Amino acid sequence: MTIRDWDDAFANMAHIPGSEALPAMWTERARAYRGSGIRIEQDIAYGDGPREMFDLVWPDHPPLGLVVFIHGGYWMRLDKSYWTDLAEGARARGWAVCLPNYTLAPEARISQMTAQIGRAITLAAGHLAGPIRLTGHSAGGHLATRMICADTPLAADVLGRVEHTLSISGLHDLRPLLHTQMNQTLHMDLAQAIAESPALNMPYGQPHLTTWVGGGERPEFIRQAHLMAQIWDGLDAQTRCMVDGMHNHFTVIEGLKEQSSAIVAALLD
Repeated sequence: MTIRDWDDAFANMAHIPGSEALPAMWTERARAYRGSGIRIEQDIAYGDGPREMFDLVWPDHPPLGLVVFIHGGYWMRLDKSYWTDLAEGARARGWAVCLPNYTLAPEARISQMTAQIGRAITLAAGHLAGPIRLTGHSAGGHLATRMICADTPLAADVLGRVEHTLSISGLHDLRPLLHTQMNQTLHMDLAQAIAESPALNMPYGQPHLTTWVGGGERPEFIRQAHLMAQIWDGLDAQTRCMVDGMHNHFTVIEGLKEQSSAIVAALLD
């Protein structure tokens, strides 16, 4: 399939009926979860910037390890407060869950966001022992995958604890975004798009990477999921690509709330 209209290729909400109601639903659902009595440490600073902070959601018993979930929003929108309830699947399985914020465009370039997420993971990892699993959605999937590239911002001792990365509807080749209206906010040039594209980077060592995408998503997201897994498979990473039913760009992450879901099993098992 040839794509000519790149703005339409990335326009998720425009192709999902009723999507205008989703942000309010996410906000209320996450707010109710934060008020449910679960132990959550909020707004832990990892830097001096106003968005350089993360939340830690704790399990009922000493944690088995750390899951990091990085939110999406095309590096321009949203924050951790929309997604707190997505921690429940991993939390119920005994894992602590870190949800970081990062500075959004146009105040920051994507390379700065990559560095920020590296600092957030490093500080969060210092709060507990055990393995680390990285995941993120859309732009967050991109940022999670950047952590296991050869130019990772993570130190070797932290990276050595990262057992698996799950990129959900992630963007792995950023060059098509140069042809979108979004780039008026992202301010990428070709060199930056190449440098920040995991699919155009080398993996650090032989990481475990799963790309996960809904079968009902925009074709470009499905293409990028396959592309990432296929390219890194040829570079000795351990990869797989999972197409999840006919989920759209937003229903595909719903399973993160359920400890018995396939997506939580893919992340943790």
